[in-house]
Amino acid sequence: MLKAVAPIGAVLFIGFGALFVSSCSRNPGVQASDAGVSDVQTVAVAKVMTQDLSRNLVLTAEFKPYQEVDVMAKVAGYIKEINVDVGDRVKEGDLLATLEIPEMKDDLNRARAAVERSNADVTHAEDEVRRAESAHSIAHLSYQRLAAVSEKRPGLVAQQEIDVAQSKDLEAEAQVAAAKSALGASKEQVHVNSSDVDRVNTMKDYTKVTAPFTGVVTKRYADKGSMIQAGTASQTQAMPVVRISENSLLRLILPVPESAVPTVHIGQQVDVRVPTLNRSFPGLVKRFDEKLSMDTRTMNTEVDVPNANLVLIPGMYAEVDLRLEQRNRVLAVPVTAVDNAAEESSTGTAHGARAMGQVMVVTPNNRVEVRKIALGLETANKVEVLSGLNDGDMVVIGGRAGLRSGQEVRPKVVEMAASKS
Repeated sequence: MLKAVAPIGAVLFIGFGALFVSSCSRNPGVQASDAGVSDVQTVAVAKVMTQDLSRNLVLTAEFKPYQEVDVMAKVAGYIKEINVDVGDRVKEGDLLATLEIPEMKDDLNRARAAVERSNADVTHAEDEVRRAESAHSIAHLSYQRLAAVSEKRPGLVAQQEIDVAQSKDLEAEAQVAAAKSALGASKEQVHVNSSDVDRVNTMKDYTKVTAPFTGVVTKRYADKGSMIQAGTASQTQAMPVVRISENSLLRLILPVPESAVPTVHIGQQVDVRVPTLNRSFPGLVKRFDEKLSMDTRTMNTEVDVPNANLVLIPGMYAEVDLRLEQRNRVLAVPVTAVDNAAEESSTGTAHGARAMGQVMVVTPNNRVEVRKIALGLETANKVEVLSGLNDGDMVVIGGRAGLRSGQEVRPKVVEMAASKS
């Protein structure tokens, strides 16, 4: 009985041992398969897409009023009334201040009296003309009668009487001419004296200081009762009344570098960003110097920015996004995907040589392929591809140092951000 049990135990022991060995021999096989999968390197790739690219230049400038002036008085006097203060908005022609000039009333009365005297002289001269014409008429008639009698009956009238009558006729005619000249002089004097009246009235109008354009009062120099000198020359130290700025339209004077000058043109639209307000405003290139500064090698370019609501304040800093170059619907890849190539190509472009680059493309069967591409416009994070790639190709954007052509990889797509220069 004992002899029969022993062989059965031996058989069971051998069976369990074989099962253990078989189990152990299968586990290394699984580990080997996992190791084979993990050897395939994961790489970040981006899809080649059609995009709009632009290369921009950001310049900083300070807002200035479109126009600004210190309003002076044309005549000297004391300020009788001042109607505005700092911050007031005024329109063109609005009354800013009124001056008081006491002696101007006397000047006006004197000029008017001179006109009245001149008119009286004209009346007197007209009377003299009529008197001279009457005397000439009698003298001329007497001469004609004597001349007619002498012609009909020669010798009846002495020749001396005829000569005297003719002389009186000519003298009377000359007096008429003199009287008419005196009348003309009197009338001219009326015009002169009337001009004096107009001049005084014009100077009187200058006692009302008005706004030369629509704007904002940014400074007030004088108060009621202040003595204001006549601002008739730029060399005088006359005190202005107020300062007015036109802030509904502002200027930005940009120092455009020499390299960007050829791209600037009148009417060019720009984006103006004001960091203080965290807002952007539209601007328009309106004028430029057409001359480079020899010191900075820049050209002053003026951009007009509408400011109807007066949100922008002169003196604020602004960043102007000046577009230098634009490409619409072109193939683009990230700059990080391109290795610059030393060689250049001179074929296929109208502008001569073009830059070349090199990228690593992941093929549909997940293999690395090295390609050379022709490059176009380059922005801060994108570059235009002129040839060598197709829309939808996958390019490696990082970690290319350990990759080689034909290597199997596992691509991981990274979305391309919007292009900004």
